[in-house]
Amino acid sequence: MVPIRIIEDQISVDQQETKRDVSQDPLRFISDRDRPFYISETLIILYIPFEGEPDIFMYRPSTITLNPPRGFVNGNTLELSIFCTDHDVQSVKREIDRLLGSIRQYLIWITSDLTSFNATLKDVAQQHIEVRRQKLLKDQGLIASLGFPLRKRPDTPATYAVSTVRRKAIPKPPPAHTTAYVPEPAIEMAEYEHILSIIQSTATMLERSPQTFRDMDEENLRDQFLVPLNSHYEGQTTGETFNASGKTDILIRDGDRSVFIAECKIWRGPKSFSSAIDQLLGYATWRDTKTAILIFNHNTKLSDVLAKIPNILKSHSNWKRMMDFTSPTGFRCILAHKDDPNREIILTVLVFEVPK
Repeated sequence: MVPIRIIEDQISVDQQETKRDVSQDPLRFISDRDRPFYISETLIILYIPFEGEPDIFMYRPSTITLNPPRGFVNGNTLELSIFCTDHDVQSVKREIDRLLGSIRQYLIWITSDLTSFNATLKDVAQQHIEVRRQKLLKDQGLIASLGFPLRKRPDTPATYAVSTVRRKAIPKPPPAHTTAYVPEPAIEMAEYEHILSIIQSTATMLERSPQTFRDMDEENLRDQFLVPLNSHYEGQTTGETFNASGKTDILIRDGDRSVFIAECKIWRGPKSFSSAIDQLLGYATWRDTKTAILIFNHNTKLSDVLAKIPNILKSHSNWKRMMDFTSPTGFRCILAHKDDPNREIILTVLVFEVPK
């Protein structure tokens, strides 16, 4: 099953007037609770689009709270209702943040459960398929033993097709040159952008719940990305595409080589950031490798960090040129391979605010 991923940058709202029966509200003084007691309110509806299986919202994770989020699932949109009797904007915003925070937390718990479930799904499915296959073989053997011809059903298909339900990151060889060589694996830019979008969505959760993640080190921050990444991708030769390598790495492999590498780093200044670039270049061994550095800013003014990063990139000995990248807190450039200046590596730097 594919876990839910909320598309937060596409959330929209609507409002309407409504009357609500509060006769059974224990926090209100109602003289006669046997009859309806209506009050006029403004109903604010929050429309939250998402990717993944809608039925997952109906499941209860193994970890719960006494006040779970409540809403209505309409296709691939989650609808949340907020009632208000005044026009206190800050109060409504706080309630929206509370609801979104609760949903994010529940999705983390559910995704963790799904990861365990998906790990056993293949074996369970194979067991059921084998039981079913043996039964069908015995059924056919029974009919064949009766000595009568089998009646054919006109609506029985000759075969069936299995639809793809998981997105697979399959490294593709780049076009071969005129000289003979073994093609090297690479991921397409569309997959690279999709990987980064998952990382950015996960980081948005970290930014909006800083009290939960502010004391985590780089290794623990990295682990927050592995679950959603593994839920979207599966490798060619292993059960998981993304794995931890060393202390702070996120990578996707083809065989024993890496075709996507990311480093999670807490901002400690220009020297530390430059060392992170060197570390990435040390890992990059194949042409067209796509890389990323995820910077978590705890204490420094975010605008100061963003102002320094382009100059640090341009001053690096392997820097070749900057690339267009439409993100207010992100940068993209081309680096030369440490052993071959003709080989180019794409580096995307994403900066996230997780205050202490």
